[in-house]
Amino acid sequence: MIKHQFNPGLIQVYTGNGKGKTTAALGLALRALGNGFTVFMGQFLKGQSYGELQSVKRFRRRFVIEQFGTPNFVAKNKINETDRRLAVAGLQRLAQVIAGGTYDLVILDELNVALDFSLIPLAEVLKLLQQKPAHVEIVCTGRHAPPELLQLADLVTEMKEIKHYYRRGIAARTGIEK
Repeated sequence: MIKHQFNPGLIQVYTGNGKGKTTAALGLALRALGNGFTVFMGQFLKGQSYGELQSVKRFRRRFVIEQFGTPNFVAKNKINETDRRLAVAGLQRLAQVIAGGTYDLVILDELNVALDFSLIPLAEVLKLLQQKPAHVEIVCTGRHAPPELLQLADLVTEMKEIKHYYRRGIAARTGIEK
């Protein structure tokens, strides 16, 4: 039984070229967990091991992360059928999770990138979000959020890169970016 049905579930989008979209979503998840909420995070285009996968094990069934990608980096110009199949299966799984209404907060991590790469249909995503249960909070992350999603959202935050150490050749670091 959902404890927090008195909260209106809104739609948030974290987008832009700056670092921190997934991190911000995880921060919100941590706040939600601290208030007794349940959280589900579906990660498009990700199949690698990240620190958050280890951390959430401590929350047992209150915070679930499922990945809908391979361990390989996916480039827009090198999409293969496996990438597309996993993204479509991920969208179907998220549709079940959202419609089920069991989770108070559902994070669609890298959804915007999956849309930008044409791995999943925008019309299906918009329909899914428009039909969500009233109490479910949704967060969509990733670069290049489409205008239609921005219009539907209740909150849009753009992460803007001003300076990034990646440009100096510093790769993703364990515990910080992964």
